[in-house]
Amino acid sequence: MTLKAGMAITDISPEKGEELGGYPHYPRHNTGVHDPLQAAAMYLNNGTEEIALVTLDLLFYSKKHVKEVRERVRQACGIPENHVMISCSHTHSGPWAAGRLDIESLEAGAQQPEEYVKSLNDKIVSAVESAKKEAFEAEFTSGTAHCGAESGVGGNRRAPGGPHDPLVSVMAVRDKEKKIRGIFVNYTLHPTFIHEWSTVCTADYPGYLKQQLREMHPDAVIGFSQGASGNQSSRYYRQGESFDEAERVGRILGKAADTVLEHAAWTGELPIRTADKSIELELRTFGTEEELEKKVAQDKKTYEELYEKYGKSENREEYYLWQNANLKMLGSEDQLGYVKMQKQGMRIELLTDENPAEIQVIILGDTCIVGVQGEIFVEYALYIKAMAGYEMVVFNELTNGCLPGYLYTPESLVEGGYETDTSMLGEKFGRHLVDAVLDVIEETKH
Repeated sequence: MTLKAGMAITDISPEKGEELGGYPHYPRHNTGVHDPLQAAAMYLNNGTEEIALVTLDLLFYSKKHVKEVRERVRQACGIPENHVMISCSHTHSGPWAAGRLDIESLEAGAQQPEEYVKSLNDKIVSAVESAKKEAFEAEFTSGTAHCGAESGVGGNRRAPGGPHDPLVSVMAVRDKEKKIRGIFVNYTLHPTFIHEWSTVCTADYPGYLKQQLREMHPDAVIGFSQGASGNQSSRYYRQGESFDEAERVGRILGKAADTVLEHAAWTGELPIRTADKSIELELRTFGTEEELEKKVAQDKKTYEELYEKYGKSENREEYYLWQNANLKMLGSEDQLGYVKMQKQGMRIELLTDENPAEIQVIILGDTCIVGVQGEIFVEYALYIKAMAGYEMVVFNELTNGCLPGYLYTPESLVEGGYETDTSMLGEKFGRHLVDAVLDVIEETKH
């Protein structure tokens, strides 16, 4: 049977006054829409199997919401629950749609915005329904372009020049008139060009990436998913923190993505296979309350001394000194908070609602799409890409849920820092997750 595809997109921007996520230690409430946040859906049906890929311009999207949406999609249009993959862009200027790990919010009992989440879930279900209902005879293509630190775009934020993933991964569909109707892009870079100083919702650089592609392909629905960016950002590579810089980077990436389409090989024959698995979270021990109080005091002292010395400096290297110390202090404070909350028996949504962790794999011809929960260090994705045995691997983090903190490497734990300090995950969990991912990928080959 000829491949059929459908595309749909909907606006998921919050109302004014909604709290924005991304910089939890700096509370912000939305004062307007700089550029719309969107949910995009791509539906594919080869006559035997059907799947739906959904991308959301959100920081996080809870596993419990994914479960509800999948059930409703199955009831509404028959797509099996485990054939629906929902991924986030990880914009730091959108509303909350999952639990939190920052101690201020946890102690205050901050809740997800109930009305917003209800409306969001409705829109996602409707988008998938529309994509299937409006499916057309289609051809599919996929490929990668290269764009990284050499373009002043991004790289490793813990170790400048360290491991990074410069691949721009693209999947697209076109109709029988050869008109491109849908483009999904994956890239590995924190969307943090817009920082805590902003109080408007924005998709950050992925918004400009999508705008660039829309200008080139006006009939296409564009979606964006985040790669393994747990330790990847523009910190040491950007020219500043501004909308202009977000646009510069987004447009560079959009043009890179378009080079894949310029040289694409299209096919109307697309084998589709799926597999999935869940594994229990493994947690770490932080130490005693007394030990952590001493650690917080020391980290705070270090930060205050560096800020006093360099806080007003316009030199980027001096800025990194106090800002990195600030992040380390915030991480120590969070650790102390977790220990106190667990001692008191308080519920942490980002832990209880996200366990067990789901691994989802969708095979489209020679393209392997891996979806995992949480923010993942890039080393894990690079290893999976190398070992998967498929021509192209798209690694979607923050897919079908979250994790209680970053999935760091054991080596990074020795160095410490914000990512490792704020994570509740055990140091061996990353390796166990990788092994499980490769097992699921192997299932798709039989």
